[in-house]
Amino acid sequence: MICIIDYGAGNLHSVKKAFDFIGVPAKVTDSPSEIRDADKLLVPGVGAFGKGMEALRRQGFTDAILGHVEKGRHILGICLGMQLFLTDSVEMGDNNGLDLIPGHVLRFDSAQAKVPQIGWNSLDFQRESPLFAGISPGTYFYFVHSYFCEPNDEEATVATASYAGRNFCAAIEKNGIFAIQFHPEKSASNGLKVLENFAKL
Repeated sequence: MICIIDYGAGNLHSVKKAFDFIGVPAKVTDSPSEIRDADKLLVPGVGAFGKGMEALRRQGFTDAILGHVEKGRHILGICLGMQLFLTDSVEMGDNNGLDLIPGHVLRFDSAQAKVPQIGWNSLDFQRESPLFAGISPGTYFYFVHSYFCEPNDEEATVATASYAGRNFCAAIEKNGIFAIQFHPEKSASNGLKVLENFAKL
């Protein structure tokens, strides 16, 4: 069973519907006790980094997430969920994250391009990952974000994309931790394939 964490950050029900569509059992939960026995966790998210972390702490999810990862179980972060996995973010001040992946969340340079990035963008794979099995390099996915992740360990990045005059980390894999900046639930058949691949891990 995949548990989708409900911490009030949006888009979780569309993710649940995507799993339903591909026939993968998944449930939305706002209870930390329910995720302790989950095979896999998914942290979705649309919104601000600081408010997202505040909600995770307030609802008691941070310890449950860290415990899940310490057990070696898989976890996937989507969009804001990906960013929350890093050490900190500059969004609306300095905010500490879960620190599952050492690194920082930075803002795109609005002098280089319109911010946020909204729309389809292609991926450049840096190495193989089971999350992208069956997906060709250059495949397009749907992005909506003003901030991007910059892991300290370059090996954690499995895919990049280009926007606002720079290449940025679009997907992470490290020690059973997976994260993607794009929205698979809005990325048609290729997005569904990513979710299916995560379910099969």
